[in-house]
Amino acid sequence: MDREELKKYLPHREPMLLVDEMEMDADGVVHSKYLVREDEFFCQGHFPGNPLVPGVILCEIMAQSCAMLVMDEIVGKTTLYSGIDRVRFKNPVRPGDLCEVTAKLNGKRANMFFCEAELKVDGKLCCKGELSFALV
Repeated sequence: MDREELKKYLPHREPMLLVDEMEMDADGVVHSKYLVREDEFFCQGHFPGNPLVPGVILCEIMAQSCAMLVMDEIVGKTTLYSGIDRVRFKNPVRPGDLCEVTAKLNGKRANMFFCEAELKVDGKLCCKGELSFALV
């Protein structure tokens, strides 16, 4: 699924649409990619001369990928994140890096969803965590 197809499911738009492509495997695991562009607003002042993607943006990249785990239920609804737990940052992400996210659904209770995700660049783990959200 490319960026335009993703817009049918995710309510995010530029500059906050942080998934370029996505596929779901037979086990229901989402694999997505996002290329961090050189002119990203969140890297302009973080940090001059040494741009790094802020951790909160890495969490948002993972969160948008997690939302696609329930793509059949998401249309016309908003994902509101209720928790981001056990997040760890292992390696920096910079402009020009291709983020590869793997996300899986761990459980569901009513309109609440519980997921885990990891974000890698060139096979190196950069960020991982557990995320929960509600569809409203």
